Amino acid sequence: MSRDYNAEIINNERKYFYGFDFDVMHKYMMIAFKEHFKPGIALELGCFQGAFSERLVDFFDDLTCIEASSDALGIARQNKKLAKVKFIESMFEDAALKQKYENIILTHVLEHIDDRIALLKKVREEWLANDGTFIVACPNAYAPSRQIAVHMGLIGHPEAVTPAEEAHGHRVTYSLETLKQDLLESGFSIKHYSGIFFKALANFQWDRLLQTDIVTDEYLDGCYELGKKYPDLCSSIYFVCN
Repeated sequence: MSRDYNAEIINNERKYFYGFDFDVMHKYMMIAFKEHFKPGIALELGCFQGAFSERLVDFFDDLTCIEASSDALGIARQNKKLAKVKFIESMFEDAALKQKYENIILTHVLEHIDDRIALLKKVREEWLANDGTFIVACPNAYAPSRQIAVHMGLIGHPEAVTPAEEAHGHRVTYSLETLKQDLLESGFSIKHYSGIFFKALANFQWDRLLQTDIVTDEYLDGCYELGKKYPDLCSSIYFVCN
């Protein structure tokens, strides 16, 4: 089935852009990921408009980003902080890279992929260096905010893909167990896994709350630390693989 990646990033009844994702989740993703980074070059799969890439360039002098949306990539290319980044406009299935990478990062993208096992095998067999690290993060089906939505009658079950999510290109909603199964089926060895940010409110609620002085940085840090104890109740789940 042909897909329009530019159309998938346009807001529908479910917003695509949330300040909570860019300002809060990206910050804590970097805190969680950076201890697993290895010396060498990095590949970001699905950079969108480059918001997370901005954080990655603080750690990697050599960063390559692959993105299928020409509209999103056009914005990323205009970002002066990303001037040294090598951008490739391509679907992952069509991308042919001439080198291997010590670090490959895939954040909130795998759930958009039609054939996820095929992509994971391509990452492991073709793109990841023998001693490299692959980090994959996905939204969590069992975040309390999503479970509350189920009990409100807004979602059929936690792992469902809603029509609005499908319009944004979502193909699956992962849990810790289902993401682990796909990684193992693809031949990866799992080095570490956890969750990022204990989350009981929806993104739009967080966006409103963050505009007030009710939530402090210390409270946000507390939600991040609590998420380490309860990864299955976090906003995002992630695995570090070899």
